[in-house]
Amino acid sequence: MIILVMGQAFGCIQVDQSTVAIKENFGKYDDVLGPGFHFMPWCFGSQLAGYLSLRVQQLDITCESKTKDNVFVTLVASIQYRALEDKAADAFYKLSNTKEQIQAYVFDVIRATVPTLELDKVFEQKTEIAKTVGERLEKVMSLYGYEIVQTHIVDVEPDDQVKSSMNEINAASRLREAAFEKAEGEKILQIKQAEGEAESKYLAGLGIARQRQAIVEGLKESVIGFSTSVPGASTKDVMDMILITQYFDTMKEISVSSNSSAVFIPHELEDATSEQR
Repeated sequence: MIILVMGQAFGCIQVDQSTVAIKENFGKYDDVLGPGFHFMPWCFGSQLAGYLSLRVQQLDITCESKTKDNVFVTLVASIQYRALEDKAADAFYKLSNTKEQIQAYVFDVIRATVPTLELDKVFEQKTEIAKTVGERLEKVMSLYGYEIVQTHIVDVEPDDQVKSSMNEINAASRLREAAFEKAEGEKILQIKQAEGEAESKYLAGLGIARQRQAIVEGLKESVIGFSTSVPGASTKDVMDMILITQYFDTMKEISVSSNSSAVFIPHELEDATSEQR
């Protein structure tokens, strides 16, 4: 600190990196001094007007506006800007309060854009809103020696009651989707069960048909074989013998079963097969 004061007393100044110094001569702008050591003889009217940082600075701006569907929202815009070295004199002399100037233009753009959009569109078009703000600021602030590096809309905050309503709508929508998916799943399950039952019945019917086909083929072979072995036997004789054999087989199975519920009424042998359950 002592060295700095002594340096200024002898007309010497130091300018730090990423900073420029504004030099005046008898109160009039004279030059922009870059980083390093500079000789400034105060006895000849040279003086230091001030320093200007060339670093990127950030300004967060909160702005309230109303959407097209009459919902009040609060937008937070993040503006990154810096002074241009080749326009350092403009940046130093033309604006007394850079942040207030930027804030005024951001308010103007947001309050002109948001009322043309509905709430959902504000969320969807945050990037477009930020781009509009950035283009407007770049055009204006370049006249004052500043560059707009980046512009972001970092947050869109509706009124608390509106947020609560939006959450309820979202929850109801998800419940509706869940119910629909559950119904679709049950529908598919029932269809698959019906298809399985139909396939099972088809296969059972196919088996019965094949069983009956086999019985018919067996009877046919029996009739042909018996007629061949016993000359003079007719087809009716063979069928009568088969029926009598099946009759006695059936009587045998009924007699050995303890759970039989069949009751036979007296009958002639020719009228076999009369029964009552």
